[in-house]
Amino acid sequence: MRSYSLFVLIPTAALWSGAPVLAQSGPSCASGAWTGSVTYSRTLQVDDEKTVERVSNRGLDYKQSRLYYEFKANVAVLEDPDSETDGSIGKATVTHQQTFNETASSTEKNSCDQGKTWQTMTGNFTKQSSISGNGSDDANVIVSVNDDGTYSVSVSVPRIKAQRSASESSTYSGQCRPKEGKTTTMPPTQVEVEGGALTSSGRDRVNRSNPNRISGSYALTNVNVTERMTWNLEKCGAPWRLIALEFEDMKFPTWNQWQSIVEQRGTIDGNLVKIKAKVLNTSAEQKSGEVVFKETYRGDKWDGAKPDKALGDIVLSVSAGPGETRDVEMLWDSSGYAWYDDGRPRLLQRIKAELKERNRVVNEMTQNLKVVPKPLVLVHGLWSNWTVFESWQNLLTTSHSYDWKAFPVGEVTSKGIINTGRDVLSSEQTNTMADNAAALGRYITYAQEDRNAWHVDVVAHSVGGLIGRYYINALMPAPYQDGRPQVSHLLMLGTPNLGTPCADVMDLTFSLTGTTPYVIQEIRQDDMAAFNRRFPQSRGVQLASLAGNALPTMCKTIIPNDGFVSVPSAHWTIADRVTQSRLHTDMIGTETFSSFIRPRVGIGPSGNHAPVDAAGGGMH
Repeated sequence: MRSYSLFVLIPTAALWSGAPVLAQSGPSCASGAWTGSVTYSRTLQVDDEKTVERVSNRGLDYKQSRLYYEFKANVAVLEDPDSETDGSIGKATVTHQQTFNETASSTEKNSCDQGKTWQTMTGNFTKQSSISGNGSDDANVIVSVNDDGTYSVSVSVPRIKAQRSASESSTYSGQCRPKEGKTTTMPPTQVEVEGGALTSSGRDRVNRSNPNRISGSYALTNVNVTERMTWNLEKCGAPWRLIALEFEDMKFPTWNQWQSIVEQRGTIDGNLVKIKAKVLNTSAEQKSGEVVFKETYRGDKWDGAKPDKALGDIVLSVSAGPGETRDVEMLWDSSGYAWYDDGRPRLLQRIKAELKERNRVVNEMTQNLKVVPKPLVLVHGLWSNWTVFESWQNLLTTSHSYDWKAFPVGEVTSKGIINTGRDVLSSEQTNTMADNAAALGRYITYAQEDRNAWHVDVVAHSVGGLIGRYYINALMPAPYQDGRPQVSHLLMLGTPNLGTPCADVMDLTFSLTGTTPYVIQEIRQDDMAAFNRRFPQSRGVQLASLAGNALPTMCKTIIPNDGFVSVPSAHWTIADRVTQSRLHTDMIGTETFSSFIRPRVGIGPSGNHAPVDAAGGGMH
């Protein structure tokens, strides 16, 4: 067992550049020992993706990998009962998690009969490894206070033992001689994980009005590794007090893989959040109490007068012996907390922990948590591409903040492209609805990984809405363990849910000159009747429809329409429906975003915590 201690360096001069004497600036304190908490973390994430052509020029090799690493130590700083110089001791609780995932695939066209026929041969390969462990030991913390009131905090935490596990698997198809895949699992092995040390910049300054308390944070990034520490230390602190308030969310796509929420990035609306408080007992007797978590409006210029509101009805009991720390936590659903209930953007959520003893609040701590809106995945329509949504990122930024991100499908070509035809009335063959839905699914996953979002919203124009419906019904994964679907909203703009007679006319014309593109065939009225029989539900996704009625006739049909889709076709059986005097091509502008999109996705907590109809999802 290593022995670590905590040293406190006090300035020999008590004056700071004309400031009052330090002892006169705050409450007197019998002990000079700092007590409280210091946290240290070391994180790394490296993503790599590569596609290269095979030497034969008949296929591709694709590889994608992610390395993620988090080492974290919570150090309880206690008064050293054996010290004669107001010394302290540090007790560290350390956790470590490292994961590596790699997927690779190879495809190649080959012939098994000397070139008479050709077939696609594939190989798929995965590698996974993890190193995880936890432990506790003494830690070393140094607080150095200078004559001018500046100070630095240093922390050094021990190494711990951990377990390493790994597996590899492979599958093959299409080979001339069938090749059997393999799965290999390596037995767990014990390894040691290095500890860490970090010293703050030394530019933090003691508050002259309260010199017996210091708190702050410091981070250092080198290449891909970020080291960070926070501290909350007091002299003469309450013997029974909160020393840390932290937040965690799950790292997509692994359920229950929790990670610290970085303050600058925050979390995404709809993610589950662990709110964790650490309680310290510096007294010489057993202590018991309760912790309550609340949302507080204190400091908000609009709602600062509102009383604090408990997050749920959970009261957590806590008990600790002399010199012990205890963790308490609750699971919080952040759905809607990027917005207020009146539709205003909520840029910051303030969460407070109260420690009670005998029904009296003896200590409290408040931290800011940024909750940003779900990613908005944008699906273009017929004879179009992602650039029709090019200006939408600016709409999202001005409506909430730069943290609200737009993901037009196809902008990053490696993540998925929807092919609905490049030019108006082009006879060039397109993807099928199924192929486009698969591409949409890949893009949704990309948005989730990029933003660490468990849920997204989808806006789709024209046939993009049908691609969205196909994905939701046939390809979307089952609801997550929070009971909510991957896609929260599908907002459809001029979508031909009952087909369009214009497709019937175009199909006839194309058939006389060549082959009808798949996208036209699939939105004929008879094809859409079959589509609706196959996909009558929305699997809990909230649907909304915008229809245009700018014109009275289309394609030899007398009916209110937008020039391509009739009002009844757009609305189908959808309960949340709006009709506006718009043409089909004018539905993706600023006015549509302001009047139709934003009110449906910018919903506060009250609207987001209402029960969801898992079968109908907003349909009649």
